[in-house]
Amino acid sequence: MRGISTVYLPEFVRRRVSGRPMLERIIENISWLFFDKVVRLGMGLIVGIWVARYLGPEQYGLLNFGIATVALFAIFVKLGLQSIVVRDLVNNPEETGVTIGTAAAMQMVGAAFAYLLLTIAITYMRPDDQLARTIVLLLGLTLFLKGFDTAKFWFESQVRSKYVVWLANAVFLALSAVKVVLILSGAPLLAFAWVTVADAIIVGIGSILLFFHFGPGRKALRFSLARARELVADSWPLLLSSAAIAIYMKVDMVMLGQMADDKEVGIYAVATKISEIWHFVPLIIVASVFPSIMNAKKKDETSYLRRFQTLFDLMVWLSILIAIPVSLFSTFIINQLFSNQYSEAGIVLSIHTWALIFVFYGAAWSKWVIIEKYTDKILYLHISASIINVGLNLILIDPLGAKGAAIATVISYGIGHTLLIYIQSDLRRSGLFFLNAVTLRRLWDRE
Repeated sequence: MRGISTVYLPEFVRRRVSGRPMLERIIENISWLFFDKVVRLGMGLIVGIWVARYLGPEQYGLLNFGIATVALFAIFVKLGLQSIVVRDLVNNPEETGVTIGTAAAMQMVGAAFAYLLLTIAITYMRPDDQLARTIVLLLGLTLFLKGFDTAKFWFESQVRSKYVVWLANAVFLALSAVKVVLILSGAPLLAFAWVTVADAIIVGIGSILLFFHFGPGRKALRFSLARARELVADSWPLLLSSAAIAIYMKVDMVMLGQMADDKEVGIYAVATKISEIWHFVPLIIVASVFPSIMNAKKKDETSYLRRFQTLFDLMVWLSILIAIPVSLFSTFIINQLFSNQYSEAGIVLSIHTWALIFVFYGAAWSKWVIIEKYTDKILYLHISASIINVGLNLILIDPLGAKGAAIATVISYGIGHTLLIYIQSDLRRSGLFFLNAVTLRRLWDRE
């Protein structure tokens, strides 16, 4: 049976893929993951807009404050294990049971620790806000379901993600319908938090059942202390990096909720929802051209640099072409989609959308780092950028609210992807890519 990817590929591509089973599986796996993103993006945006309009800025802000707060503590559950576990499952399939069993146990222990810290944190942060504490602790239950992600890791290692995608999207669509029913029936805010928890429960348990059916089975799973030590030794740099990224991406909403109010969080949330729609675009483009750039690296350094520069040019100017109209018509976009109650989000969107330049640029730059094998040198970038982001939020949120958080995001993204690169000598050369793209010059040719 042909997958959705091979059916809709151009004929000349199908001829190249035909008769190469592993390549067909890889393309099909990518297409299912892409399908997952498109479905969630499209339906999520439609239903998300409806939920935002129904709840209003304050309640919608509280819901997003809860989601962002839980996301910060999820780093203690993920532990930076995904890439390490997938790598080991591929390289040592005979040890699948002990790898999956050990990783799952580590994540469940991490979930218990994270939930304890979350309870302490929200009690300190919102001592007089019973609803906020209830929302956060309810959403915090999803931390325990992240321990089931190890089942998804196995499907990823086997290039069989379509089964998990089927499950996740079926649940997502069903619960999107539930949200519509809740809106039509006038349900309270707490009901929407329960839907988020239900999503995690059903997908988590479903993933485990799929693993038991397609994988090595429940009896093969076992915990090994020695294996746990190995996983920790390999994953701790990724844990620190993911922690820095989580702070980088989520701390603004948490700080807004604490330093301003939930309404400001709601205003900021709808602005970022529109701005971040475009984040999948550079990932698709970069993934598509990455193999050809890798091949150029093997053949000729000059050709390799020029191909990479062309990619950077495309990323920077495509992001600018998106940011300009979004920024100019930001208030119109917000009012049309979310209604006038969110009109203040227009100016926030007009600021935040310029972060796209560094998001697009960063997608290409991260591939350069991988090819040049400098992944061990970028941890300081993530940590430094997250510290800058927190510092700017402390300075700007109090006088400017959501607008200050947007400014902090753009500046910290910009510094993290340009100025901080020049501090590390091994990464400094890559700074020319950005200068070339912005100035439309070819500084490489001068070397």
